[in-house]
Amino acid sequence: MNPNPDASQFPANLQTPSPTEPSRRRAATVAAVQMVSAARVADNLAAAGRLVADAVAQGAELVVLPEYFPIIGLSDRDKFSVREADGAGPIQDFLAGTAARHGIWLVGGSIPLAARAPDKVLNACVAYAPDGRRVARYDKIHLFGFAQGSERYDESASIEAGTTPVAFDTDFARVGLSICYDLRFPELYRALGVVDLLALPAAFTETTGVAHWEVLLRARAIENQCYLIASAQGGRHENGRETHGDSMLVDPWGRILDRKLKGPGIVLGCVDPARIDAVRQSLPALSHRVL
Repeated sequence: MNPNPDASQFPANLQTPSPTEPSRRRAATVAAVQMVSAARVADNLAAAGRLVADAVAQGAELVVLPEYFPIIGLSDRDKFSVREADGAGPIQDFLAGTAARHGIWLVGGSIPLAARAPDKVLNACVAYAPDGRRVARYDKIHLFGFAQGSERYDESASIEAGTTPVAFDTDFARVGLSICYDLRFPELYRALGVVDLLALPAAFTETTGVAHWEVLLRARAIENQCYLIASAQGGRHENGRETHGDSMLVDPWGRILDRKLKGPGIVLGCVDPARIDAVRQSLPALSHRVL
């Protein structure tokens, strides 16, 4: 399987703008969808469709869905029954059709795609242009592992890790992609180069989310001097798992512009290039980098 199927992925996109040059982009409204996904794909797609439509009605031009928005199964193996070949399947058709129907940029959270190994899947974030054309695919690089008492997770047992950082361009922002546990690894975001917006679909556990979610989101926005939009799973799922939620939009100074603590809903706000320019010009940390 080709790990870089989209023309907009690296290494072609290493030519990034200088952090000291004023942006020539325009302001735009972006949104994050928060869900509490169930074990049935059809129900989750319907819920996602309603929330995307709500965001579009409020002016969103780019919408981000959460990690594994199509399914959080009763068992970890349930995602294998709905995994799709790269570029084909009902979940990917839904994403392409939704982007085209509303004329928006749609970051499709993450979905299970077939991996090279038959006993693994890819946890893939796929992004679509307003005409329904796919512009990027990012495979989650960092796989979550956690053990505390009876709460245990080992994504490496069922997920094949990605290897390549991915960003894509819209007419209003250069967007860097990451998924959930990636948030703990700042070197990934440095590898993206200079971006205007970081998109983070997630399904953070309640345990780790209470401790670290907000501070890590704000840190990634501050150190990269860009906006960050985090779209999370947020509530108690049918399998008993509780996800943290707290979807939010953070500005380049680390201010939280909007947030949704728990339950289904949307987070909405403006990505303003003038704000990015002001932060980078007053504190040119990106141009001060040595390592």
